[in-house]
Amino acid sequence: MQQTTSFDNPRRVLVTGGAGFIGSFLVERLLAEGNEVVCVDNYFTGTRRNIAHLLDHPMLEVMRHDVTFPLYVEVDEIFNLACPASPVHYQFDPVQTTKTSVHGAINMLGLAKRTKAKFFQASTSEVYGDPAVHPQVEGYWGNVNPIGLRACYDEGKRCAETLCFDYNRQNGVRIKVARIFNTYGPRMHPNDGRVVSNFIVQALKGEPITLFGDGSQTRSFCYVDDLVEAILRFTHDTPDDFTGPMNLGNPGEFTIRELAELVIELTGSRSQIEYRPLPSDDPKQRRPDISLARATIGWEPRVQLREGLSRTIAYFRALVTG
Repeated sequence: MQQTTSFDNPRRVLVTGGAGFIGSFLVERLLAEGNEVVCVDNYFTGTRRNIAHLLDHPMLEVMRHDVTFPLYVEVDEIFNLACPASPVHYQFDPVQTTKTSVHGAINMLGLAKRTKAKFFQASTSEVYGDPAVHPQVEGYWGNVNPIGLRACYDEGKRCAETLCFDYNRQNGVRIKVARIFNTYGPRMHPNDGRVVSNFIVQALKGEPITLFGDGSQTRSFCYVDDLVEAILRFTHDTPDDFTGPMNLGNPGEFTIRELAELVIELTGSRSQIEYRPLPSDDPKQRRPDISLARATIGWEPRVQLREGLSRTIAYFRALVTG
């Protein structure tokens, strides 16, 4: 079910957050399929290093822009990925995080309304909060603390989903809303505070592996290539009246301690595990039910955690030693 694009009639595609971790892989894939791509980023967490190998591509236009301000371009599709996605970054300026999710969605949905562009919204598993339902299904409304430290991101993304569906109902904007679960791979920010990048960098430097809580909390990790494939299938291979929301992630579930031990093994590190108090509102379980993705787009992740971690470690090893 892979979408192909005619090189004689390319789509003009906008990717916000296009210099970020996931965004850069999406830009790369869209260019490879013959699209004209407008990559927008304000470089708060994204970096030109992520797209440096693409800068000479004749079909790529790069713009430094903050989505909290309107953007006036002509496009056929919009992939809205702009927002810091790790606690370290989104809690640095929580008001700006909320504005990015909410004002950014309003501005990009307004652009989609004007240009009649198809609109993909990168939502998050964080809309489920600390879930009382496991694994998480799309029909679950979540258990979110609206005034907690993570609320700027959790509630910001929940509001962005609301806006998508209201623009769809009120203005006929063609939307696709995906709830993205923990994703990892090369080009992750080394200081983003996420568990995979944290563990790998600490292991490569021989520092203690900082594990919050007792390590029994669980996460599900999806390799970035698998996620990008799912995003494109969802956007291109489903009818316009299929809006989602749809979970995109790997249903394989691991404890954080299991992840730490696997990273130590794969890096050959002598790092020891060091326990720290669990942060506020940190979810105890996280695992997607991807039955909907399997049924509608014929997708499920292919890259196993050991293989994906090996690729990611190779990237960080070059970064740390380079």
